Amino acid sequence: MSKIDKILVSILQRAFKSITDEMSISLTKTTRSPILCEAKDFVTGLYDAEGRMLEQTENLPILSFSLGPVCKMIIDTYKGDIFPGDVIIHNDVFSLGNQNNDVAVFKPIFLNDTLIGWSAAKGHQADIGGAVRGGYNPDATEVWQEALRIPAVKIFEKGKLRKDVWNLIFANIRLKIVEEDIKAQIGACTLGERRLQALVEKYEKETFDAHKIELFNSTEIMMRKEIRSIPNGVYEGESMVYYDGKHPGTKFKVQAKIIVEDDSITFDFSSSSPQTKGFVNGTYTSSCSAITLTFLQMVNPNIPHNEGMIKPLKYIVPEGTILNASYPAATTFGNHLCPPIADAINKALSKAVPDRVTAGWNHLLCSLFTGIHPVTQRHYVDICFLGMKGGSGAMHGDDGYDHIGMIDASGGVLDQDYEMYEQQTPHFIIKHEYLQDSAGAGKWRGGVGVETIIKLGGDKTNMVVFGDGDIQAPFGLFGGKSSILNKIKLIYQDGSEKTPMSKDIINNIPEGTIYYQIASGGGGYGNPKEREHTAVQDDVRNEKVSKEQAYQEYGLVFK
Repeated sequence: MSKIDKILVSILQRAFKSITDEMSISLTKTTRSPILCEAKDFVTGLYDAEGRMLEQTENLPILSFSLGPVCKMIIDTYKGDIFPGDVIIHNDVFSLGNQNNDVAVFKPIFLNDTLIGWSAAKGHQADIGGAVRGGYNPDATEVWQEALRIPAVKIFEKGKLRKDVWNLIFANIRLKIVEEDIKAQIGACTLGERRLQALVEKYEKETFDAHKIELFNSTEIMMRKEIRSIPNGVYEGESMVYYDGKHPGTKFKVQAKIIVEDDSITFDFSSSSPQTKGFVNGTYTSSCSAITLTFLQMVNPNIPHNEGMIKPLKYIVPEGTILNASYPAATTFGNHLCPPIADAINKALSKAVPDRVTAGWNHLLCSLFTGIHPVTQRHYVDICFLGMKGGSGAMHGDDGYDHIGMIDASGGVLDQDYEMYEQQTPHFIIKHEYLQDSAGAGKWRGGVGVETIIKLGGDKTNMVVFGDGDIQAPFGLFGGKSSILNKIKLIYQDGSEKTPMSKDIINNIPEGTIYYQIASGGGGYGNPKEREHTAVQDDVRNEKVSKEQAYQEYGLVFK
């Protein structure tokens, strides 16, 4: 047994993080889709030989805890059939994937013919087959209408490309760019492979194994200490999801029951609504990721992200509910059930740890544009990240973050560069600014949302709308006020307007149409009348709060 060196444990933890960061930089520099290279809608990770998380770089939090379960599934599936040079691809939501468009690449890492770990990268692909270009299909009622399912399959075996498998997969995907982006993910995994091999070779495998376990154990102790600071009890919170994409007026409950027992915590969502008949359903993996990332915002941010961190957390998300739909349900919307999951958790734990929770965040309402660029004659797919990023909820002692995005993005999804956006799509950005009075008032104000106006170029643009937040605004806490509603509308050249449903498909939009979007701010925390006058004055000066709202909500008069 190798003697444990506490300093070496810390060195290894930071080395693991450095490796996944380098993998992330590699992906940023080598992928071609703006969804990946600009918005950074991906995650990179390292896992040990048993599939236990060593570290991750979490550009998009909702993806962060979706790789570990699949890695363990792959190990079970290929037991005795894993070799140096193998590369495995996977997206299947019914074998622990989180979303069809989120395609993962896994590479086993060997040292002297001994399996020592895995590197992995998962990113949101611009297309994944199915009935609708881009992958989001609000009309879907089953998985085959959404995507090409890819259960775990080798695309490289012992270092040799399996051309038949490769060709089969990419013959069913519309855009060549996806093929190139998967190659970039393989490259990032190869980089992670080399770095972990060098690290284990430097310290020797026995030392690596012993110190890895010590890292898991010490991380688990840190997390259990955080849980122990929450009073024992059973706490409940509820939120709603509106419209399943098929049946207008439908609504569904997300019910959290959180049980704290000393140094363990259980998140029980058994009482949530049954799965829908549309595409507004979650998967087990996407829902557990949402639970985890929400809870992590309430604990010590210095806890390392490895297997020990999640060991004290228990998830109960029964199959057949809206958060864990049964085969062969449509589930592409599942990642975007994170905001209502987070709302339910924040409301529940506000009774136990009011100084750690936040008011409601902006819920996603987003548009995906597809078409042919009239200059390049190339097909494009673009998720309008610019317009969807609203504000976060306030918390005790702090205002919410402005224009950060939904809680499942938490700042991980970046804005597109304006000039790059106008090169990659035929559209022209007229306005993209903070929206005055979009945040919920409070002693601590919610984060500010944005207003976006785009002139659509290129004839026959197709648009898929997906999201929520157009019926119920982000909530306030402890006397704080709710914010405003999300909104999308099209203004045609003849002056007519169309407001799409929150899950909708609109085809053949004519050139020159104006796209208008509001992404709401976050909810406020605490009585607005208790807000410091200087903070209100600063908000009015910076045009985040109008003089009228300063008077109505905060009781201040400005001349």
